[in-house]
Amino acid sequence: MQVQDLDVFKLSHQLAIEIYKLTKEFPNDEKFGLISQMRRAAYSIPMNLCEGSMRLGTKEYKQFVGIARGSCGEIQYQLLLSKDLSYVSEQEYKELFQKYERVGKMLTNLVKALEKRKHEHESPTRVTKND
Repeated sequence: MQVQDLDVFKLSHQLAIEIYKLTKEFPNDEKFGLISQMRRAAYSIPMNLCEGSMRLGTKEYKQFVGIARGSCGEIQYQLLLSKDLSYVSEQEYKELFQKYERVGKMLTNLVKALEKRKHEHESPTRVTKND
């Protein structure tokens, strides 16, 4: 299965597009501040999923999923700040925040699935006795 087939990738990609559209309406003086930061955090999630999935091992993949989770938390704060600065409405904030909460949970589940897959592929340690 390719990473682009994962629901978490599809949702985070769609949200990155939403963030780009949303930030087009922000004040021009935020161009190199909040706009840039929000866009970077938004596309960082699917980008890290892609990069991690192309790594050679589960440990590295999990590390990139962790980075994606960090970006998810980052954008949740940026949404709060945007709301409090009146750049986004309360409704826009709630909807996007909830979607990013869902992405965070999905990323946690992906880590758990990677852990499970890792353990299933490990061969059990054999103990032999010399009698």
